[in-house]
Amino acid sequence: MISLRNIARRELASSRKLGSAVLFPRTEMLHVFNRNYSAQSKAIVFASHGKPLEVLKIHSFPLPDLTPESILVKFLAAPINPADINQVEGVYPLRPPFQTTEVSSETPVAMGGNEGVVEVLEVGDAVSEFKPGDRAIMRHTLFGTWRTKAVATTQDLTKIPYSKEEISAVQAATASVNPTTAYNMLTEFADMRPGDWFIQTGANSGVGRAAIQLGRRFGFKSINVVRNRDDIDELKKDLESLGATKVVTDEELADKGFRKVIKEWIGSSSIKLGLNCTGGDSTTNIARQLAEGGHLVTYGGMARKPVTLPVSLFIFKDITSHGYWLSRWSDAHPNEKETIVNEIFSLIKAGELKDVPTDEWVWTENMSEEEMLDVFKKGVATYINGAKGRKQIIVMK
Repeated sequence: MISLRNIARRELASSRKLGSAVLFPRTEMLHVFNRNYSAQSKAIVFASHGKPLEVLKIHSFPLPDLTPESILVKFLAAPINPADINQVEGVYPLRPPFQTTEVSSETPVAMGGNEGVVEVLEVGDAVSEFKPGDRAIMRHTLFGTWRTKAVATTQDLTKIPYSKEEISAVQAATASVNPTTAYNMLTEFADMRPGDWFIQTGANSGVGRAAIQLGRRFGFKSINVVRNRDDIDELKKDLESLGATKVVTDEELADKGFRKVIKEWIGSSSIKLGLNCTGGDSTTNIARQLAEGGHLVTYGGMARKPVTLPVSLFIFKDITSHGYWLSRWSDAHPNEKETIVNEIFSLIKAGELKDVPTDEWVWTENMSEEEMLDVFKKGVATYINGAKGRKQIIVMK
């Protein structure tokens, strides 16, 4: 005979497949679980897609008691990434599902946030992989990280193999997206060897900074393209301190005469790989620098302009243009992602991979819901208004 508790566990497993990690258990299952109403979570949610500052709300809800297979966690930090904002706006291909909540049973809401770090508070009797005090990051997308607590399973989490003294919560919370993206693009598309060059747009972005540092470790040299600005000399020095071989502006790269300078830089070597997060003329210009048989990898479109490549690059230089989407790759290769993230953690611990500059927006336990929402929206507004290469991150204390 199928018991109500087994049905509840099936509901729990079903929610895992959606990446929701018991966001809001279905109202019709309330009679199955014995609630511990001291286990509450506060979350940033939205009931419809739209402008983030208009649609984002804060929502409190009780968490279910643990099953033998589940894990109670509290969040320590969660970034506000570009993809997160695009999901709220409804313009990103992968979006968190709208679900009915226990408190607001007539209004389905979705929870934002894909990246973050948690601390384990309690584990079910059947859980052996984690113990209270362990820290972990999200194993899959669409977990919903803009909240204070959650109930998860071992399939939702990747354990952090280092202590908080070795890797901070902020470092851990930003390790699984930008550095992993950079790592894969540098190693998966072109046959890069020590001494080879790559060129990239958006070099001061999170991915760009990670690519500079990882490229240096792999023995690659880099040409890093950034937008011109008042403090351009300071930015160039900053990126060079991370390991950038050369840093140029869009305007410099657009000058046809600048090709001679690049040829002097690379000598007998070649630029095998181009990394693009912008689109528009900047992308066209880095593609022109690629060697015969080179690879252009597009992972973003921050300029909101198409990638336009001359036919001659395909016919006479045999250029290959690729797209890269971390969400698809990581959900399809969770074990491989864990291996890469653990390598990234080791580099962070050794001081060989520096943090992206961050602005921290702090939630405290004694804050009201209105105060928490106000703090979160300030972080979102800072991102929308241009954060000058700094990542916005919510820190829970």
